[in-house]
Amino acid sequence: MPQPPQRPEPDITRGAHRTHWATIPFQVLLVTVVFLAMPGLLLAGLFGVLWLLLLTTAVIFTTTAYALLAWWYSSFGLRDDHLVVHTGLVRRLSREIPLSRLQAVDVVRPLLMQVLGMAELRVELAGGDSSEIRLRYLSHRTAERLRAALLAHAAGLSGTAPEAPEWPFYRLPFGLLLGALAFRLPVLGAAMLFLSLIAAGIAAMEFGVLGGAVPLLLGLMRGFLGPLLRFTDFYASLSPDGLRLRYGIFQARMQTVPPGRVQAVRIVEPLLWRSLGVVRVEANVAGYVGERQMDSSVLLPVAPRALAFTLVNELFPGTDAAQVALHPAKQSLSGHDALGVDEQLFVVRRGLFCRITEIVPHVRAQNLRMTAGPINRWRGVAAVDADTPPGPIRARAAGRDLAEARRVLDGVAEYAHAARRTTAGPERWATRSEVSASAHRS
Repeated sequence: MPQPPQRPEPDITRGAHRTHWATIPFQVLLVTVVFLAMPGLLLAGLFGVLWLLLLTTAVIFTTTAYALLAWWYSSFGLRDDHLVVHTGLVRRLSREIPLSRLQAVDVVRPLLMQVLGMAELRVELAGGDSSEIRLRYLSHRTAERLRAALLAHAAGLSGTAPEAPEWPFYRLPFGLLLGALAFRLPVLGAAMLFLSLIAAGIAAMEFGVLGGAVPLLLGLMRGFLGPLLRFTDFYASLSPDGLRLRYGIFQARMQTVPPGRVQAVRIVEPLLWRSLGVVRVEANVAGYVGERQMDSSVLLPVAPRALAFTLVNELFPGTDAAQVALHPAKQSLSGHDALGVDEQLFVVRRGLFCRITEIVPHVRAQNLRMTAGPINRWRGVAAVDADTPPGPIRARAAGRDLAEARRVLDGVAEYAHAARRTTAGPERWATRSEVSASAHRS
């Protein structure tokens, strides 16, 4: 039998579009459930079930009318190389965002949205905590097509350009993730203490131990079960439009970080992980602010150490972080601080039980500081900081001699000035070679 023709997908790169119509019943259902769970039970006890049914019907009709009008008057679309978003019913809000300043694009799919074939598109822009744009919800194919169009515009290409290819970089085995998350001192200590309390409570028939066991159990769920569910099925790939990360079960997420948006990287090696030869890779990513920065800072949750440095070299082309010579601080209080500088990178290592290596390319350093308090001046030492946009990384080389700290500060400032003079910014990364070639011919 001949197959019925499939309905063609709308061209997301042209005209104005709305989010999926299913957002209307979602909002109605959510408001109805909240009404029944909070004031509904109280009203049922005061006025009876009949009044509760009438009020619930009124809430449903009112919410449906409002959600329908809000959906109808909200739209988004691409205009040249800008993303235009109109939202609001009572208070209209129109935003027009140049995509050359795009920082990151994420496709997020909670479990229910995965079942229904829908997704949320999150667009991160420079400009603070209110710069994020969320389009809830689109069909999965529409979200993927819009993501590709946004990245193409940000690269200086046409929005109709095909999606950039990708090359596999790393797939995290579930067994390695499970073992690495369990093989940590805080998790092992909390698990042993929890089992000891439960055993002591059963032996003595004393239920008061639950007052200490329950917080330990909640801590274990947050420190072990949370990351396990979040990073299950983790897959990283490299593409011309940036680093692509896919992970998660209950909330599947595809995160795309365009080239040049990673400002600094740190490699975390907990004490027990060193015997396994694995590390965690985190980054300061421009555009993510506050809680979103901490939520999106992990680039590799568990990976071999050599692979982590390979990723650093991919994120900062022309560098070799593993070959930077590190020199220990002669007057460090911890005795494990070290600093390394070459023509491209500022590298700091610290920590005894948890070794942390922080890497900042000179071209990304926004501020350089040398600080020395009264006690440090008396000791003849100072600290050198390379500041980057907000994130978990604070590259600080402590315990350096005053003369050495001054030489490092002057040298890094000179390297940074030279790097910025010869390196283009992250905008329009796909057309840099064309511009450079035309300028050279002229």
